[in-house]
Amino acid sequence: MTIKSIGILLFNDAEELDFIGPLEVFGMASNWVDLTINTVAEQAQTVKARYGLKIQPDYGFADAPAFDVVLVPGGLGARTHARHNNLILDYLRHQRDRGWVVSVCTGALVLSAAGLLDGQRATTHYTAFDLLAENSQITVEREQRYIIAPPIASSAGVSAGIDLALALLETWFTPELRAQVAERIEWR
Repeated sequence: MTIKSIGILLFNDAEELDFIGPLEVFGMASNWVDLTINTVAEQAQTVKARYGLKIQPDYGFADAPAFDVVLVPGGLGARTHARHNNLILDYLRHQRDRGWVVSVCTGALVLSAAGLLDGQRATTHYTAFDLLAENSQITVEREQRYIIAPPIASSAGVSAGIDLALALLETWFTPELRAQVAERIEWR
């Protein structure tokens, strides 16, 4: 599958760096490859992230295009309401049928609630390992910074989302692109 479009799922109380870090990586990569990044939320209305950043999503679920990849951030919103929101869970189930679903941090809890991690290895923020392990169908990897098991990927907490995004560039494109983006954003 050729990756050309990424949708970043937003919801209230999502952790900012969980989606801003990967957005920077994918946005930088779009200087060299044909890649479009948009934001999507249940409704195309302003979303307030964990520390107050307000974002106007590009799309609501009803008018969103089919993305090749949907990235799910974590944060307080993932731990509380997003993983119990049937509209979000259904959206992610449909996404799995047409492309990749990627979680950062406790976004893995949302993927778990949607059943996307059943029979999979996954990781999350270290404070949520036991919560993720409540789903006995998931092998929780406590020592991994990220796991890529196409078409699902997950990362540990917050800054690990940047590592995952860079690794995905190598998976989807080339090692050279990964290195080029890492150098440009000064990621060591």
